Amino acid sequence: MATAASSTPSTSSSLPSSSAARAVASLAAAAAASDHSIAEAEAEAEAYEKTHVHGVYEAIAPHFSATRYKPWPAVADFLHAQPPGAIGLDVGCGNGKYLGVNPNVFMLGSDRSSALVGLAKARVQSLQGGRDGSGPEVAPAGGTGVADAASSGKSKNKNKNKGQASVGGEATTDVTPTTTRPDSGAAIGNDVLVADGLSLPFRDCSVDFAICVAVIHHLSTRARRQDAIRKLLKCVRGSEAKAGSGKVLVYVWALEQGNSRRGWDEGGEQDLLVPWVLKSPKPQQPKQPKKQRKKTHKEEVVQGHNDQDAAIAAAADANKSGEHSPIPTPTPAISTGEGGVIAGGGDANGSCGGDDHTDSVFERYYHLYRKGELEEDVLAAGGAVLASGYERDNWWTVAANEPSPSGPA
Repeated sequence: MATAASSTPSTSSSLPSSSAARAVASLAAAAAASDHSIAEAEAEAEAYEKTHVHGVYEAIAPHFSATRYKPWPAVADFLHAQPPGAIGLDVGCGNGKYLGVNPNVFMLGSDRSSALVGLAKARVQSLQGGRDGSGPEVAPAGGTGVADAASSGKSKNKNKNKGQASVGGEATTDVTPTTTRPDSGAAIGNDVLVADGLSLPFRDCSVDFAICVAVIHHLSTRARRQDAIRKLLKCVRGSEAKAGSGKVLVYVWALEQGNSRRGWDEGGEQDLLVPWVLKSPKPQQPKQPKKQRKKTHKEEVVQGHNDQDAAIAAAADANKSGEHSPIPTPTPAISTGEGGVIAGGGDANGSCGGDDHTDSVFERYYHLYRKGELEEDVLAAGGAVLASGYERDNWWTVAANEPSPSGPA
């Protein structure tokens, strides 16, 4: 699969994001052009995402997964608010860190990356193999307000970047006090499969809830982002089906990240290529020889006498057998200037070679959502906004299907 790798010996903190505005404008123009079919425009957008999204995650999957190990408290709250026995989806599940957060629901995870799905499957098997109560660590109930906001229909915007360490909108370390819930442990059932978020293999109105965390912002046109939300809404049952069902939680990166190290903020570029640095292992250096302790004068004299006695004895034995061996001449020791010596010259440290190695840099496409844009996309997709807010450099919304004009579904 194609990737967007380049070689540069830089670190992630020193690499700025680059604009993707021209590429995105070209994709939008292709979609609007009269001589372009919808299929052709979609193919161009898909090709762009294959290079700058799908191919990247295939290449960085193990490294990426290692930085995504703790559920976000707000998402965990939403999952724990679901009733026992509910069936839900995690679209764009990555390594499956949200599967098993609530052991009383059944979840199906899906992701476009087969490499990440492989990691998620391993996690699911681990959960299902040991029902010992050692489930994933999550925040205490009521710690974030997303589930409460969805229930009350109110938006709760958290203080930006309070109590968190984030990387361009992705929290890498959760510093919120956490605890293990009494009911945490292996989920009653989870499964995971490879699937495209724009072509989900699930039946319409078949699940009670869905989550889609840090996924939709990877789609390169607004029409595709709205279609992804529409596909999520089609999967969940109508909001009147039963209490607590039919809700979709969506998280996307925010443009307004003025307090983060990235410095993105209102009025800035929304379409970016954000670098991910995959560190290459440094070549191992040969072991340095142990420094020899300098012998005292007495030790040198004793050693010299011992060597001479051994040589004389060897010569005597040789004379007895008719062979003549010369007394060995000591090889001069050459100082290395660093407290060590080598015999007969040469390289005291061996051939170390250079320290040249490069890190691979992958550029991931992101659309940074401005305030209110996610709600607009939900409405354009035919959904209703139950709650919305800002959390951890992300905008989030809880959406549901609009009630049918003819009555409950």
